[in-house]
Amino acid sequence: MAGTSVTPDQERSIEYHRPSTTETSVGRASVIAGLALLLMTVLAVFANFVVLDGLVTPGDATATATAVAEAEATFRLGVASLFAVAVLDLIVAWALYTVFKPVHAGIALLSAWFRAVFAGIFIVAISQLMSVPQLLGAIGSGFTTEQQYTQALLSIEAFYNIWDGALILVGLHLVMVGYLLYKSNAVRSYTSGHVPKVLGLLLVLAGVGYVVDSFGRVLFAGYTFEVAVFTFVGEVLLILWLFVYGRRISQEEENMDDASASMMT
Repeated sequence: MAGTSVTPDQERSIEYHRPSTTETSVGRASVIAGLALLLMTVLAVFANFVVLDGLVTPGDATATATAVAEAEATFRLGVASLFAVAVLDLIVAWALYTVFKPVHAGIALLSAWFRAVFAGIFIVAISQLMSVPQLLGAIGSGFTTEQQYTQALLSIEAFYNIWDGALILVGLHLVMVGYLLYKSNAVRSYTSGHVPKVLGLLLVLAGVGYVVDSFGRVLFAGYTFEVAVFTFVGEVLLILWLFVYGRRISQEEENMDDASASMMT
């Protein structure tokens, strides 16, 4: 009934159930991280498997140059998509730091820096692709057509080489995030208590896959086996967990606010 006073016990109950600033920021950051990871996955698939794989013929400069020249707009769109992925990497680095800071601030910060540094190196790699259309369209540059084609293919290969090396940082980032996820159910502010430890282990495995592949390309000529192709499951499940976890916290906050309002009336 309106105007009814609240007893001290009710006040303590309301205060106890009121979501903290930490819970609110973690919930929002969880949703932001999930959205950013989902969007960057779509963009990366388009840029890598549709654009680059569709236009680049490894070891064949003429075929690659011809394909890129005929679909220059698509190639440029793929490059722009990769730049967007790099920006989203920075957002993910911040968001996951916010999500896992209550678990261990130091490790969460280090994992964020690994991903942020990767994003910077990735931008350097993408810049190699920006020169390809200019190389193919250069007239009167003093180079023969064959030399232009070769240089364009070398720029594309430089992109892949820089990117492959930088993926070591992504691997280390995922190992740390996996550890933080494994340990997160021990933090009182994480109210669910149902954090699946198996997901943490899968993320560690995904990170190890990236590290193995990167070192494999450095140590062995013609390394073609992709461990990450089999260990990426943890990354997909992480996106789902972030959405579910963030939505759960938001729903809890709404329910608690409704409960508090009803006790005040």
